[in-house]
Amino acid sequence: MDRVRSFYDGLAGEYDRLFADWGEATRRQAEVLDRIFAAHGFGRDGAVLDCACGIGTQALGLAALGYRVTGSDISPGALAEARERARDAGLPLELREADFRRLPELVGGSYDIVIAMDNALPHLMSSAELAKAVGSIAGVTRPGGLFAASIRDYDALLETRPRCSTPYINGPEGARRIAFQTWDWAGESYRLVQYIIDETHGLTVSRHECEYRALRRAELSRLLGSGGFGAVRWAMPEETGYYQPIVTAIRE
Repeated sequence: MDRVRSFYDGLAGEYDRLFADWGEATRRQAEVLDRIFAAHGFGRDGAVLDCACGIGTQALGLAALGYRVTGSDISPGALAEARERARDAGLPLELREADFRRLPELVGGSYDIVIAMDNALPHLMSSAELAKAVGSIAGVTRPGGLFAASIRDYDALLETRPRCSTPYINGPEGARRIAFQTWDWAGESYRLVQYIIDETHGLTVSRHECEYRALRRAELSRLLGSGGFGAVRWAMPEETGYYQPIVTAIRE
């Protein structure tokens, strides 16, 4: 996971430039998750672990709604950014550096809800590593607790194996930010390069590289089912309003 850590360390200071309005995105995504949690019978007094919290895109939004949130991430750079943003917003957010394959050891505790959003799980390049992560997540989710994660719609992407993502273009002409990814496929994995072109203060171009595995929904469902979770359910973006498919499961 050293390459993943380096990717997010490098991206941490400009991750918010992937959004037209990062603050609005934190609010909107927290509202989506709040509805999902409520549909499963969880109130805002629940203890939440965001085990791939990055700079706090979901964690800070949930904390603003009143949830008791702990964030963990493999990237110290992303955690430093999350810590600063929590301080600026006046929000309580406990943060730990942790690989989500080792949560019982590095974070500990027992949480009502654990989340891993924004395509975090497909950084694991084999079923064995993903099974280890599922077991780790189960180890910090209380019996009856909820796990929620989002991944890209790889079931669809594997049919066409596109070479790039649709660009995000934000801002007026002359002060635009353009973000897009290129994807170089090798079997069912791919090398991703994230480009950010920013002309708000002169022209700058940044480039960040990482790898992913195209994780099919059936594989993740199977590993959740064999790793201590039941009632596995997928909800697509047209149902939730979130930009990726979301899986939920209950700790048995």
